Amino acid sequence: MTQRSAAPSRRSVLTASAVLGGLAVVPVTATAASAAPDHGWPTPFVVGHRGASAYRPEHTTASWELAARMGADVVEPDLVPTKDGVLVCRHEPEISGTTDVADHPEFADRSATRTIDGIVYTGWFTTDFTLAELRTLRAKERLPQIRQHNTIYDGSWRVPTFREALRLRQRLSRELGRTIGIVPEIKHSTYFRSLGFDVETEVVATLNSAGLNSADAPVVVQSFELTNLQQLRSTYGLRTPTVFLTSETGAPADLVAAGDPRQYADLLIPSALRELATFTDQIGPSLVQVTRGLVDDAHAAGLEVVPYTLRPENTFLPEQYRDGDDPTAWGHVLDYAQALFDTGIDGLFTDAPDIGVLARDRFLGR
Repeated sequence: MTQRSAAPSRRSVLTASAVLGGLAVVPVTATAASAAPDHGWPTPFVVGHRGASAYRPEHTTASWELAARMGADVVEPDLVPTKDGVLVCRHEPEISGTTDVADHPEFADRSATRTIDGIVYTGWFTTDFTLAELRTLRAKERLPQIRQHNTIYDGSWRVPTFREALRLRQRLSRELGRTIGIVPEIKHSTYFRSLGFDVETEVVATLNSAGLNSADAPVVVQSFELTNLQQLRSTYGLRTPTVFLTSETGAPADLVAAGDPRQYADLLIPSALRELATFTDQIGPSLVQVTRGLVDDAHAAGLEVVPYTLRPENTFLPEQYRDGDDPTAWGHVLDYAQALFDTGIDGLFTDAPDIGVLARDRFLGR
């Protein structure tokens, strides 16, 4: 991902106490990655969100492979740990909605209720299963009421590991003759740390073993939290670019846990963006947060803007881009995508990579 010229190649230092609003944290220095190399991706680039999730169950090897073959420049896996500390690719640690675990009577007694970042979940959790046990499960469509056509693939693929996702990225790059990027997201860092899981160490170790922990690697590490993004640089030795994800509502879980009152919206004002740019390379706002003003402010601070998630179904589209009353029908998603590109964003997460690529190409053609 090509860094804008406005960003310094070696960014200034920010202490952890500055990031966390003066909390009692030991100050450390953090230097963001140098300007990212040109991997041959168009600008803006297209990210296959959990793969090609509009067409295959998310976080399966088939979903990522289809995304790349549809033209996605980058694919995304979300990372959660197993009981034995292996990183696997699931949207959440609770897996009843994305696997057939409920159909396995041998695991019935592992159903539990947990509170994660203030939200109560009931079901089965990856941290209660070893990798070997998870291998007995099969993936299924997470949104069967919206994407009924994807349910025909239920049971076709197992839960992949982060290492398998990296190997698939390498194979697809070789077969397609172009560099496929990968943007792993560290989920619920504060929560997993409270359980004794050091996800960050495993992420960096896995990238090291794959030869991908470098400033020129086609990797960007994501998080909805601030503390781990800074510590990835200062403590864990991560050298790839990173992205701070934001939401329309709520606040980073690490700030909530520390008693910091700031919300995600407070972290997108110009002064906060300049602070973020001292230890991260991109912001990933939700689509409803994207405005020309935010994009301009982020670019002025030296940050790229890569929002999430363009989905084709009416239920996920703004009212003016819907077509009819059927929530499962596809709306005017091409028009919406081009409106997003018009704001100046640097990339776009989408469940339908072919739509993202077509909209991007039409935008560039204009």
